[in-house]
Amino acid sequence: MTAIPQSRTRRAALMTAICALVVSGTGLTGCSEDPDEGTNGVGKLPAAEIQRKTRTAARSAEAVHLSGNVVTSGRTYKLDMRLKSDGATGSVTAQGATFQLLRIGEQLYLKADAGFWSDAGNDGKADAGAVDKLNGKYVKVPQGDPAYKKFSGFTDKDVLLDGLLTLHGSLATDGHHEQAGTRTIRITGDKGSGGTLDVSLEGDPYPLRLARAGGAGTLTFSSWGKDFALEKPAKGDTVDYGKQLPTS
Repeated sequence: MTAIPQSRTRRAALMTAICALVVSGTGLTGCSEDPDEGTNGVGKLPAAEIQRKTRTAARSAEAVHLSGNVVTSGRTYKLDMRLKSDGATGSVTAQGATFQLLRIGEQLYLKADAGFWSDAGNDGKADAGAVDKLNGKYVKVPQGDPAYKKFSGFTDKDVLLDGLLTLHGSLATDGHHEQAGTRTIRITGDKGSGGTLDVSLEGDPYPLRLARAGGAGTLTFSSWGKDFALEKPAKGDTVDYGKQLPTS
């Protein structure tokens, strides 16, 4: 659960105390702080419209930093990726092994240690010479290899976000919250069992936190629209594996 800054907590407590005094002294009712005051206004919209707006904002953004866990096909992947339309960079951890991904245009590189490549060989036994060659190097992933599709999915901003930013079941709003100091409106699918999504009430209605349906992971989104540089690895740090990349 996201901690609420003490300053905002104190302000809310002060408002409550003032309202109590006003009501008890005058008999007036309805004294409250408007949670949508000074926001982008999406907090007043139906849940389906909020979801539509946040998906549009996410697609329109130049870049984003995505981090957290995703559970798919029985495996948990820990992601820490910076994504934009023409590429991405970051790391993925799965089954105790961490590898780096870098995509520039259509060219995908994978960088991992010897342990990763050893496990990725047939029956978990890769050729020792190949392992030494690949260890700690950026390996060009052949576009025709099944590994290209498997790993490039972690680097495609639109494909990844379209697949993740989906709530299942009947949509509803679930109050005002905060994520990393930013005010949010939360929308849910099937009262939370279909996932929850916190949407920014400040600036563009970007998604800031997603809890996926069925406990399939939690992700946070930040640095929306902040561009970053992508640099091709040095020739000495790059290995062209060849026809087919070993994968587990």
